Amino acid sequence: MSEHSLSMLPGVSTDAHPTPATDVRRRRVPAMAPDDRRAALIAATVPLLREHGLAISTRQIAQAAGVAEGTIFGVFPDKTSLIQAAMVQCLDPAPMQEALRGYASVVDLRARLTLVADLLGRRFNENAKLIAAARGMAMAADVPPELASRLAESRGRMLSAIAALIEPDSELLRSSPDSVALLLVMMVGATAHGVFGEVDAMGAAEIVTFLLDGLLVRPSAPTTRETATDGGSVTC
Repeated sequence: MSEHSLSMLPGVSTDAHPTPATDVRRRRVPAMAPDDRRAALIAATVPLLREHGLAISTRQIAQAAGVAEGTIFGVFPDKTSLIQAAMVQCLDPAPMQEALRGYASVVDLRARLTLVADLLGRRFNENAKLIAAARGMAMAADVPPELASRLAESRGRMLSAIAALIEPDSELLRSSPDSVALLLVMMVGATAHGVFGEVDAMGAAEIVTFLLDGLLVRPSAPTTRETATDGGSVTC
């Protein structure tokens, strides 16, 4: 048969290049397993939450993930479930715990805590909108129990990791390592995002100085000076 005759047969094409529809079919990505799809959607949602807070739509998430909007509901019952899973991922303390372990070799307590305060500040800034949203939910008693439990667990793990870094120098402190860790986190959080949303005015070193030394000016250590006074000495 001639090439022309072949081209007239149903379903036969002699074009050197496939049609767009055929090309799309050939390049179609295989369907992902539900767990993989879930992880991919969470990964796409995390940066959106950090940039916009909770004010994101399923359309934005779908576009970021490169899927149809309906795909979301194939692995999540609703948008809220996806948002909550992404919030837990954002605030996962594991990366911070790993970084904190690297500070254990720093001998000086003040230098060690300054590194911790700097790390905390960067974490608070990265998740500023998300933390603000979680705080608002907590104040309104609108945090689902499961999410509240996961966030509390993450916070506890972070505090324990910081306390472990303070423990070797506990004899230098008037409060327990757990209390010092909590105070440090509270101070960094308060200065990173003030009551009126002002920009941080205190650096890590200043925060640690305030934590360890307080605000009172302390007198210099007494010195002994021998002064000839009527054959005696004066101690001052």
